[in-house]
Amino acid sequence: MSAPRTRSRGVLSPAFNQWFARGWLAAGYVFLFLPIVALVIYSFNDSPIPNKWAGFTTRWYTALAKDREMLAGLWLSLRIAFYTACGSVVLGTLAAFALVKYRRFTGRTLFTGMVNAPLVMPEVIIGLSLLLMLVSVQRATGYPERGALTIWMGHLLLGMAYATVVIQARLQDLNPQLEEAAMDLGARPFQVFTLVTLPMIAQSIMSAWLLTFTLSLDDVVLSAFLSGPGSTTLPLVIFSRARLGLNPSVNAVATITVAVVATGIVVASYLIARNERNRTRDMAAALRAAG
Repeated sequence: MSAPRTRSRGVLSPAFNQWFARGWLAAGYVFLFLPIVALVIYSFNDSPIPNKWAGFTTRWYTALAKDREMLAGLWLSLRIAFYTACGSVVLGTLAAFALVKYRRFTGRTLFTGMVNAPLVMPEVIIGLSLLLMLVSVQRATGYPERGALTIWMGHLLLGMAYATVVIQARLQDLNPQLEEAAMDLGARPFQVFTLVTLPMIAQSIMSAWLLTFTLSLDDVVLSAFLSGPGSTTLPLVIFSRARLGLNPSVNAVATITVAVVATGIVVASYLIARNERNRTRDMAAALRAAG
């Protein structure tokens, strides 16, 4: 006599689980990107009231072209973000290379803690400490005055920590036998780094560049502590105007920023994917030739 069948309870069908997961994913994307879409739409709103639609217009972009304060803040933010991203990638690559390739050296624990400290420390504390240090240095030497340079130094401190984490994760996954083979063939350490290691971590370097560029572009706390007269970044301009009520021209400059950043991400993603396909194809060809 066969045992009676028991019906499992609390077990959902795979189709329901799949649609449920897709629904939550779609809801998450809507929650994240719907405000950005609304901002872009209302940048073409003819009404000066942000939440009232009065027809399509581009006059806020025309007004933005005459807003010298906004344009100056945007240009300053882009310059600082560009130099921050470049400096963060260079310093982050060197720091990650030292942490991964040299397991033991004097002060490694202190160095690791100093590199990772900006990741867990509140930006208010970082900004205040940098402000006190720069004020002390300026009183002693007369340099530097608070401005674009001091903002860049603060953003570089924070960006280097993020770049180090991203590049370090990639370096840890590399096969050390490739570098050893290059050295066995007569390559010098610098040649191994530039010809073998650097191409293999190029994707992580690009990712770190984009990440630090974005972090610098929208930073408010460090910029507020380290800015001076005539060096107001775009986030500070927007933040100061938000207290009195946002002008629709703010939506216009935000839309332009979103478009520039999105274009950069798309282009970088395409280049990274193309390089990955080329590398995979070359490795497959090398394996076929070796076989």
